[in-house]
Amino acid sequence: MTAIGNMLSSLGKRTLDFFQELGEITLLFLGIIKFTPSLVKHRRHLLVQMEHIGVNSLPLVLIIAVFTGAVAAWQAAYQLKGVAPLSFLGTATTRAIITELGPVLTAIVIAGRVGASIAAELGSMKVTEQIDALKTMGISPVRYLAVPRFFAAILMMPVLIVFANTIAVIGAFIISNYFLDVSYSVFFDSARRFFEIGDFFFGIVKGIFFGGITSLLGCHIGFATEGGAEGVGNSTIRSFVLSSAMILIIDYVLWTVIF
Repeated sequence: MTAIGNMLSSLGKRTLDFFQELGEITLLFLGIIKFTPSLVKHRRHLLVQMEHIGVNSLPLVLIIAVFTGAVAAWQAAYQLKGVAPLSFLGTATTRAIITELGPVLTAIVIAGRVGASIAAELGSMKVTEQIDALKTMGISPVRYLAVPRFFAAILMMPVLIVFANTIAVIGAFIISNYFLDVSYSVFFDSARRFFEIGDFFFGIVKGIFFGGITSLLGCHIGFATEGGAEGVGNSTIRSFVLSSAMILIIDYVLWTVIF
């Protein structure tokens, strides 16, 4: 009975901790919405974060995208072998990239680079009492630190996804053309014939959600950091793990709701 009691006690504690953290994340989100008008006055902070999240992430995103497209082409060719002609390779790879591979892989890359960075930066400020100093001076940490990062991620994630989709499709075409003997006209005619503008906008909508959850979790975990340098390291890892998991969960939920 003691073992069962300890297990139930641990389960109850974890459940309470989960709902407490969920409440804290919700309050942080509501605080961000509350201070949204401050973006007009503090737009310089927004531009700095847009550069950090968007421009500085672009090289890594493009490298990931070109190889994503190449692998998608090889995999699609393997799946079509003996089932359908390679003339369908264009639409098979393009739709997979635009609706799924481009948005999700880009978001996970940003979760690793930006989400973890946000958690580490804010966590370092928390353990060195810089956030407490902001509060002492009457400056809201949510307004000054969280709001620019949240909206910068929401604005730049769709842009990064558009670049990633473009480069990934080019990578898929290169593989199709040079290694699978699929001509330019066959590849892109197939892609254009079955392309739907809704697929493109669906990927953009995903990017907005992915960017929002990545920055929101990064800010929350950063603000909650404790325990010095070790705590900052743990927060960095936790931010990436939770953001990546939430990206996949949200991706599934959006597919279920829309389709």
